[in-house]
Amino acid sequence: MSLGDHLRELRNRLTIAAVAILIGGVVGWIYYDRILNALTAPLYDIAKQRHSGVVNINFSGMTDAFSIQINVSLFVGLLLASPVWLMQIWGFIVPGLTRKEKRVARLFIVAAVPLFIAGCAVAFFIVPRAVAVLLSFTPPGAYNLQQATDYLNFVLKFIVAFGLAFLLPVFMVALNLVNVLSAKNMVKAWRPAVMVIFVFAAVMTPTPDPWSMLVLAAPMVALYFSAVGVCTLLDRRKAKETPDWLDVPDDEASSL
Repeated sequence: MSLGDHLRELRNRLTIAAVAILIGGVVGWIYYDRILNALTAPLYDIAKQRHSGVVNINFSGMTDAFSIQINVSLFVGLLLASPVWLMQIWGFIVPGLTRKEKRVARLFIVAAVPLFIAGCAVAFFIVPRAVAVLLSFTPPGAYNLQQATDYLNFVLKFIVAFGLAFLLPVFMVALNLVNVLSAKNMVKAWRPAVMVIFVFAAVMTPTPDPWSMLVLAAPMVALYFSAVGVCTLLDRRKAKETPDWLDVPDDEASSL
């Protein structure tokens, strides 16, 4: 394919992904009230526990409520359309796989969608803990009126970041399938990889306690080593199917 063909393919795949997200966003718009209540529940739970001070969400401008409803609806659309846009990403990155490899590649979507949803679900259960810890620094009797835009942006980015973090093993296997990253290199780099995972978890869980960080880091480490195991099996299969004469240097005669 020429560069123009690749760009047109990229445009088509982005269009499909965008349409799917918009359709999912319509569902989010319809159920917006229920979703907003679920996202703001940690604030109201803390407000019930406190005997002094005020904890609530605040809309500072006339357009805030409208823009927040759009953002939340698109967020729901992003979650609901995850099978579609993940498939479009995969379809654009690896168009040159063989027929046998494409059968294996279909497992990308089968694994990616549950992992993405699982990451978002883990984040959803961690959010109340993160909000409670952060608001615990508020002085007694002080008001804690959260700007709706800031609070929901924090919660939505928190959830999406967890979902994308859980896609780590899927992309590792994908890079292995296209011969970019071998299992041997993954094993060699496990120490810096674990360090990067813990740093990422510490950044994405802005709470002073280590438990929130461990909730994200522990499954990511487990998923990393699971991906290493899968890539090891794939590399062994590739080695069996590769003729011995391909490993001979160019300046030497092979058995062929």
